[in-house]
Amino acid sequence: MLNHPNDQFDPNWFIDKRKSYIEIGQIYFWTATINKWQRLLWDEEYKNVVLNSLEYLSGKGKVDVFSFVIMPNHIHLIWRTREKNGKESAQGSFLKFTAHEFKRKMKTEGVTMESYRTDAPNKIFEFWQRDPLAIHLFSKEVAFQKIDYIHGNPCAEHWQLANEPWDYQYSSAAFYEKNEKTYSFLKDIRDEF
Repeated sequence: MLNHPNDQFDPNWFIDKRKSYIEIGQIYFWTATINKWQRLLWDEEYKNVVLNSLEYLSGKGKVDVFSFVIMPNHIHLIWRTREKNGKESAQGSFLKFTAHEFKRKMKTEGVTMESYRTDAPNKIFEFWQRDPLAIHLFSKEVAFQKIDYIHGNPCAEHWQLANEPWDYQYSSAAFYEKNEKTYSFLKDIRDEF
């Protein structure tokens, strides 16, 4: 099945779109990584910044979050942006807000930010790597495959954060496997296909 709006392959269609391009109203697997793969999200307070941002954007009707996992140095989401957040894309607002909160927390705690310093002309620090990965989920099978991947992350041998996916607190696995709705912003992707 093709991933093109008109179901016709046009190789030029991809040229102007970065890998982080998200079309409003479509469901995507989305990955954002902490700059230089640093383990900023190891700390629970920083994970909560991510959760609070998802809660806010969902509550304002800007996004629908279907699945997520917060790992020590990256996040995976399956989500749909519903509309812009002011003049910004919802995902842009998410990245900007969380970065500002990370910076604020680090300043308050007296944590050095030197490893996040950047030469970018528009900012001093960069907490997220540029161009998050966005993959359009065009079928139920692909969506469920990505959900399994997301939920399996904490159990991966190199992480060993949980024995079972649903045991990891910062994930939607318990929602799908045990019908536990710990996070009010979660929506069931099974209702979408």
